[in-house]
Amino acid sequence: MPKLLIIIASTRPGRAGLPVGQWAAAVAKEHNGFEVEVADLAAIDLPLLDEPNSPKMGQYIKEHTLGWSRTVSSADAFLFITPEYNYGPPASLINALDFLYWEWTYKPVAFVSYGGPGAGLRAVQVLKQIVTTLRMMPISDGVAIPIVLKHIEDGAFVPTPVMEATLPFNLDELLRWTLALEGLRSEVPQRRREFPPGAPLPPGPGGPGMGSGLEPR
Repeated sequence: MPKLLIIIASTRPGRAGLPVGQWAAAVAKEHNGFEVEVADLAAIDLPLLDEPNSPKMGQYIKEHTLGWSRTVSSADAFLFITPEYNYGPPASLINALDFLYWEWTYKPVAFVSYGGPGAGLRAVQVLKQIVTTLRMMPISDGVAIPIVLKHIEDGAFVPTPVMEATLPFNLDELLRWTLALEGLRSEVPQRRREFPPGAPLPPGPGGPGMGSGLEPR
C-alpha cells in the first residue's frame, strides 16, 4: 500500500490547521487507499534553511535535515494542509520544501486549503508553481475551506457535506497519480546521479569532477 504523508503547514499557536489536519488524516485512513502518516511542521520545528550544500546534492550535515529527509523519502504521495498568508503559503511550508529536492521528486501532492473568504486558494496556486519545480505532480482539484473559524467547534473541525464528499474524491485522484508515477519514482536513485550538460560536478577524491560517482547527463 502506498504511503501518504499529510503535512500540516501552519506553526502558529492556536492554528486552525491542526484540527483541519486531524480531520483530513481521519478521512484518509477511512479511504483505505494509503498508509497514512502526519507530519506537523510545528512539532518538527525545522529552522530556516541552514544546510551549506544544495539540496540537489543530498549532502546533508544537520540532524534535523537527515530526519526530515527520511520522513519525506518514505512517502509516495502528499497532502498539504495549508493556510493563506498575504496571497501565499506560510513560510514554514516553503522552508520545509526548500530543505530537500530528490525526496519530493515524481510524487503527487493534493491540497486542503483554508482561510477567509478566499479559502486559501491563492496559496495553493503559488504552491503548484513551487512543487512542479521539484518535479512533483499537483492534483488540480482540492478541498477549499472559506471562513475556517466558522467550522471549528470545541477545538475540532466540522466539515460541510460538500467538504466531506470532496476529500475522498480527491484522494481517489491522488491514488491514481501515485500508482501511475511509481515507475518514475523507482528511477530517482539513477536520476540523482545525473547532471545536466554544462553543470559543474562536485569535487571528488581525484580532483574537481573526479571520483564522485556522479555522471553528467
